[in-house]
Amino acid sequence: MLSVVALFAALMVITSKNPVYSVLWLIVTFFAISGHYILLNAQFLAIVNIIVYAGAIMVLFLFVIMLINLNKESEPSRNRWVKMAGAVAGGCLLLVIVAALKNTEFNDKSAEVVSGDIGLIKNLGKELFTTFVVPFEISSILFLSAMVGAVLMGKKD
Repeated sequence: MLSVVALFAALMVITSKNPVYSVLWLIVTFFAISGHYILLNAQFLAIVNIIVYAGAIMVLFLFVIMLINLNKESEPSRNRWVKMAGAVAGGCLLLVIVAALKNTEFNDKSAEVVSGDIGLIKNLGKELFTTFVVPFEISSILFLSAMVGAVLMGKKD
């Protein structure tokens, strides 16, 4: 069911004429992908996907779309050569993907879904705050200094 929802929403992202509806369908796609992560016992990835992608980035996309005020009158006209070049580029991309997947072997191994501790937030937190605590704190100091630098650069005199 989640795969059908994800594929349908992804198709709607591409085929929607209104860019705001495209962004909303992309949010539905992200929620469906998060459902797949939960089924694969990767709760942390599911939560991060919802918070970061469906939350922050999609809100940013909506603000940008509303700021630039897209409509049919302001859209530049494209001639048929540009459309043909896009079709050729898409066909080349499809050819590369088919060539890359041609010799792929599919194993009958299945993922450990319900049992096991892989992907649990508890194990990630334990690893992060015991083994990798020093790099984690150094990266937090780096992010803090980047935020202070951004505020100082954006501040008007």
